[in-house]
Amino acid sequence: MTEFSHDTFISPFTWRYGSSEMRSIFSERHKRELLRTIWIALARAEAKAGLVTDEQIAELEEHRKDIDIETASRIEAEIKHDLMAEIRTYAAQCPKAGAIIHLGATSMDVLDNMDALRLKEALRLIISEARALLSAFLEKMEAYAELPCMAFTHLQPAEITTVGYRLAQSAQDLLEDVQELEAVLASVRGKGMKGAVGTGASYKELVAGSGITSIELERLVMEELGLECYEAATQIYTRKQDLRVISALCALCCTLYKFSADFRIMQSPPVGEWSEPFGAKQVGSSAMPFKRNPINCEKVDSLTRFVSSMYMTAWQNGATTFLERTLDDSANRRILLPEAFLATEEALITLTRVVSGMSFHESARRRLMDTYGIFSATERLLMELGKAGADRQEMHEVIREESLKAWAEVQNGNENNLRENLLSDRRILAYLSREKIDSLLDASAYTGDAGKRTLMVARRIRQELDRP
Repeated sequence: MTEFSHDTFISPFTWRYGSSEMRSIFSERHKRELLRTIWIALARAEAKAGLVTDEQIAELEEHRKDIDIETASRIEAEIKHDLMAEIRTYAAQCPKAGAIIHLGATSMDVLDNMDALRLKEALRLIISEARALLSAFLEKMEAYAELPCMAFTHLQPAEITTVGYRLAQSAQDLLEDVQELEAVLASVRGKGMKGAVGTGASYKELVAGSGITSIELERLVMEELGLECYEAATQIYTRKQDLRVISALCALCCTLYKFSADFRIMQSPPVGEWSEPFGAKQVGSSAMPFKRNPINCEKVDSLTRFVSSMYMTAWQNGATTFLERTLDDSANRRILLPEAFLATEEALITLTRVVSGMSFHESARRRLMDTYGIFSATERLLMELGKAGADRQEMHEVIREESLKAWAEVQNGNENNLRENLLSDRRILAYLSREKIDSLLDASAYTGDAGKRTLMVARRIRQELDRP
């Protein structure tokens, strides 16, 4: 048996990224336990056709957990067939039942149903962790629903939004990702028990004259496994199922990537409104002791970018398994499926920690509002001037001229003098009092329905989280 240690290459997913629970789902031990579970389910169904005895089933059950990877690996090295190696290992442990293990089946009857079971387990774990992230977003959204801050378009200061509303954009996407993942989970099916090219010919021959049909045999097996199956399959279940799963993970990763990239901008000192949790002894840089880099969000972006690259491989697997089956998807699926889940999971776990512990810096928020907020409030002033009877086009030009002058001052590092200039402009004073103009230029009140809409999203999220 191969020994794994830090003296040889091992995947970062073996020890660095992902949870022990997800690693267990995709472990060789769990895989082989599932294979034995399927063989036992098949034996139980075949017993109803008089092909297997209760004594043989009892022996299979007795050795269900006796996984011997060392022996199976030694046999595989000799015969070059991993599933047959596991069958021989199991059969050697079961002298009475060994001859009926895998009776009538082809390899993918067992392997694809095993993969479907693992997909469902992994999806349930991802959904649970995505819901935990939704909960973290919900707490922050509700706390900061009404807190005004600068919004940016084209990475330039634009108008005013609220902190909660900005969070709500990502949370709303995440909610839809969770709902899509739940739909994909509900759709996952196994191949069933259909034999070498999916016709069920071997099973039909096997149960002929037994009183049950091959389709009934398949139903019995799948009911015991708690897994639905495709009505039609080739040697494998359609690889478009893998594509749907990877697509849902990619969509989730898209949400995680965007929020993390935005967070990195928000932590950059010129903005500086948000920051990641930072431990008391955490080191930001080996060269620059003062650094507080957004390493968690950078990690999320790195991992989710990796997951996005998997879509094309899954697409090619679905498109190019020619006719009833080719084997050119097999090797990459051993990597594709577990690593897609582990990378997505690590991103979820990391971002949940970030959102739960993120800091909001009031001084930076106020600085940006004081510097740029008044430019946004000029739109509000323009609306009120129009209501007061002023020519909209004329007032637009007045405000534009004054805004450009003030913007030039700000760019040169000088104080923003737009308020004073607008308060003393006779063309504006002809329609509004200084007091009215001054109140309209308070940008903190120019958030529209942002707070209300934040709470609308929050209600939808709470409904999702309250579901059993």
